[in-house]
Amino acid sequence: MKIILSPDQVLRKKCEPITLEELPQMAKLAKKMAKVMYKYDGCGLAAPQVGVSKQIIVLDTSVHDEDEEREQNPIFILNPRISKFGEQTECADEGCLSIPGITIEIERPTYIEIDAMDLEGADIKITAEGFDARALQHEIDHLEGVTMFEHLDAITRSIKLKEFEQAKAAGAQPGETSLEQQEKSA
Repeated sequence: MKIILSPDQVLRKKCEPITLEELPQMAKLAKKMAKVMYKYDGCGLAAPQVGVSKQIIVLDTSVHDEDEEREQNPIFILNPRISKFGEQTECADEGCLSIPGITIEIERPTYIEIDAMDLEGADIKITAEGFDARALQHEIDHLEGVTMFEHLDAITRSIKLKEFEQAKAAGAQPGETSLEQQEKSA
């Protein structure tokens, strides 16, 4: 299983919901997705980022020290729907495993509530604030066929697409959010 990079069309496609009959197969997929997310030191991964147009998100926003082994506590979220947005918003840089080598500043609500399903098919409600809310919104965007680029005006998008092309040409890999990071790992 590999990370699909932009501009692959699977990243622009709206994903299909998971049915109860698909749960056993999708649970296996979700666990494989978690391994891929951790391999690239990501905090979230959506199914289209591994080439599957299904509504599955794996998330682990726990903070960890780069020098220590990361404790793995993934959250698996199927068929998420944002039911409430908070009124406050915040601009912050976001990276993406499918768009390595750059970050993009995006304004998002700082609080959200989500209705979803877990790997056993039970309905769940998630409330998230701060970075957790940002990460969830980023991954839900993927399920809707929206990448970070779609949050930008035309001029900024053109600039960021050029930066991304330069980062790819320089060998940026998933999990790297800058050319400097790529140079350090070389």
